[in-house]
Amino acid sequence: MIYIFFAIWLTVGASAFLAHNRRTVHRLCALYLTSHALFAGLLFGGNYLTTSGVFFTFDELGTLFYTLLAVVAVFIFIHSEAYLKRDDIKDYRNYFALLMLLTTAITGVYFANNIAITWILLETTTLCGAGILYYRRSEATLEATWKYLFVCSTGIAIAYLGILLLCAAATNSSLSYEDLPQIIANGNPLYLKAAFLLVLTGYSCKMEIFPLYTIGVDANFAAPAPASALLSTGLVNAGFLAIFRIYRLFVHTAVFEWVQHVMIIIGLMSLVVGALFLRRTNNYKRFLSYSTVENMGIVAIGLGIGGVALWAAVFHVVCHTFVKSSMFYHVGIMRHVYDSYSINRIGNYININRVGAIGFIVGTLVLLAFPPSPLFISEVMIFSEIVSVEKWWLLVLMLVLMCVVLYSIWSRSLRLSYHSNQDELHLSAVNRRLSYIASLPLVAAIVLGLWQPKFLDSAIENIISDGVEVSAEVTIDEVEVVADAEEPEAVVEDAATAETEAEATEEQVIEETTDENLDDHGDVL
Repeated sequence: MIYIFFAIWLTVGASAFLAHNRRTVHRLCALYLTSHALFAGLLFGGNYLTTSGVFFTFDELGTLFYTLLAVVAVFIFIHSEAYLKRDDIKDYRNYFALLMLLTTAITGVYFANNIAITWILLETTTLCGAGILYYRRSEATLEATWKYLFVCSTGIAIAYLGILLLCAAATNSSLSYEDLPQIIANGNPLYLKAAFLLVLTGYSCKMEIFPLYTIGVDANFAAPAPASALLSTGLVNAGFLAIFRIYRLFVHTAVFEWVQHVMIIIGLMSLVVGALFLRRTNNYKRFLSYSTVENMGIVAIGLGIGGVALWAAVFHVVCHTFVKSSMFYHVGIMRHVYDSYSINRIGNYININRVGAIGFIVGTLVLLAFPPSPLFISEVMIFSEIVSVEKWWLLVLMLVLMCVVLYSIWSRSLRLSYHSNQDELHLSAVNRRLSYIASLPLVAAIVLGLWQPKFLDSAIENIISDGVEVSAEVTIDEVEVVADAEEPEAVVEDAATAETEAEATEEQVIEETTDENLDDHGDVL
């Protein structure tokens, strides 16, 4: 089934390159979004948790994030139409064509059941994303595009080396996520460590975590604001899924504890980078991008801690999708008013676009995890798990860094709304209707902070428990063996009775074994 929809999405996206007017582009976009809605309906209507083809599986992890992508994509297309309405038809159609192709590639990453297919589709997102980055055709966007192509391709190549080492450790030709956990369970520890480190480093350019986080920041800066919303949510989520699936492969290996330590270090370094650059940057788009680095660092720490923090990490990514997409929509509206993203020059937004300013302030509070923000729930759960494992040094460092983040983000939000403005204003570009639309994902995030739907909670529970199912079964078996070994009645039987019963049992076993062997040979013949 998924191949049919992939064919539809690719055909519609490619057709947009040939569109002669905006109306045709709008119709193709409507057809594209409708097909995604139909696909989502089919998933929830009976094809959920089924396999379509060799390389794709509709599991709960992919379905959850695909649902987020489908919702966010609607707002992205709406804001893109308003953001680019003054642009040339050639640039207009190329942008929407690349946007549809990028969304299709991200969808493929979500449902990929093969580590090689995930790698191929992530490289495809690089090619589609590069075309979107060069939309303005300026020197700055050209530089950002070349850097994006080079760094992301290098990262993907590094990940490829990790996949090769994983195959060497697996000593098996299967690259399916379903088969690899059993295959690498007894793999060479050195190969496994090197493989995980290389894959994590390579895919960090997509998840926007240390060490290749810089390219994501540059990409969000160069792309149009609505496309930045897709890069900072849908594509970041694709990077998270790719790393999370690799993370789950190592649960039953001897190096899993080492893997957790690496995730904590990477997460902490991402948090450090986010906190420092949030204080230094003078551009609202870079500002939001470094916020993504900081939040993904928290997610990586959650994966490293494990336990309850694992649930919190997945929930954090879900809620971050709504919050960050809303913030980029508001920044796109702001760009038309001021014709600038400069933090130190623009201001007085509360008197220019009250709806947009309030939406941005509320989004800032949610991003800072003030109750009833859902990020408050996830961060508190991560902190509680850190306390339970007694990693006090990590708790202190995170609190200090997050205080820096709090001050940086909140001061920037107040400056935009209440400080005097120094740039030229375009009051005709104020679009309060679009500001209301931009706030809808933020409302959804606040609702998740007050009430978590049962299906979402159960979906995340199933996602995180998938990797520990085998270990639970092993534990039960071990308990039964120990219980049998400690049975005292089996040792104090009467000697004479035991000897008699043993002789009778031996004769019976011999007769039964002979009969079974005859039957087996008869079946073979």
